[in-house]
Amino acid sequence: MTTPDPGDLVRRMQECFNTRQFDQADDLHTPDFFSHPLGAGFEAGKAAWRRLVAHFPDYRVVAQDVLVDRDRVAVRSSIEGIPTPADGTPPMLIEIFRVEDGRFAEAWGVDQGLPLEVILAG
Repeated sequence: MTTPDPGDLVRRMQECFNTRQFDQADDLHTPDFFSHPLGAGFEAGKAAWRRLVAHFPDYRVVAQDVLVDRDRVAVRSSIEGIPTPADGTPPMLIEIFRVEDGRFAEAWGVDQGLPLEVILAG
């Protein structure tokens, strides 16, 4: 079996999000996947996705840059479908993933202009 390209893995995950097929992203993550920003696994991530699109039905992520270095992949994504903050800074997300056996094992992220109160509400 060929190991998926980490860049393709990111694009597949974004497609799952943008088409609201969240459960199809399960196979893209290891069973013990850990999101450092959420402090939890992928089930918490899917719950955050659901809260986010419930508040912003047109929310979409669009990869602008995808950089791969061995078992790490970094992606800078623009965000569509949410209001631009008052300061005019366009919403953006930067994520770094560690890939293990062709699946996401860990994630780190920083953002600007995202509605964190919606994402982190639980």
